[in-house]
Amino acid sequence: MLALHISPALVAIPLVAYFFGSIPFGVILAMLFGGADVRKSGSGNIGATNVVRVVGPLAGALTLILDIAKGAGAVLLAEKLISESATWMIIAGFSALVGHCFPFWLKFKGGKGVATAAGVFLMLSPLACLAAAILFLLVVIFWRYVSLGSVSAAAAMPLLIYFLWAPRHAPPLAVIIGTLAMALLIVYKHRGNLQRLVAGTEPKFSFSKNKDVQ
Repeated sequence: MLALHISPALVAIPLVAYFFGSIPFGVILAMLFGGADVRKSGSGNIGATNVVRVVGPLAGALTLILDIAKGAGAVLLAEKLISESATWMIIAGFSALVGHCFPFWLKFKGGKGVATAAGVFLMLSPLACLAAAILFLLVVIFWRYVSLGSVSAAAAMPLLIYFLWAPRHAPPLAVIIGTLAMALLIVYKHRGNLQRLVAGTEPKFSFSKNKDVQ
């Protein structure tokens, strides 16, 4: 039998991406800025939206930037190690998203992944990421539901990636499948929000602190 040689880099990429994605910046920054455990306040989510409500806009903005950086950094790592392989870039991005949603450090109870996924797609297809961001903003501006904007952008991303990947070129199959998997994971993480939207009990976005949010 022929021995199957697997490069250590190929094993390391998803593992490093997962652990990088699992860094709970929202929890850390909330502690640093206000001494609060964001998991026990507001919605209990560790993402930027809840950090804004519990601690304030500065901590929320930093959380957003760092969560985006987790996804972008994972993709850049794969890009440098595997010579710009789109397949390994989406694998790294998906691993970072799983890390954010199910972090080892927080007993696998993490965030909803929107910012981390945005970082991934910012590196893979800036135009598709921009289109998703515009859709997100329009939904939030008109309806003031961050959760609805997040789900709308995630649901649209597979189509946006397909049509905006490159002029007259569809993305590789691995990217299509990976994008769909990421969208489904984000929608799954928002299942509670979707139930509240249907019931009419989902809180609307506000910059005021200590209100229940996404």
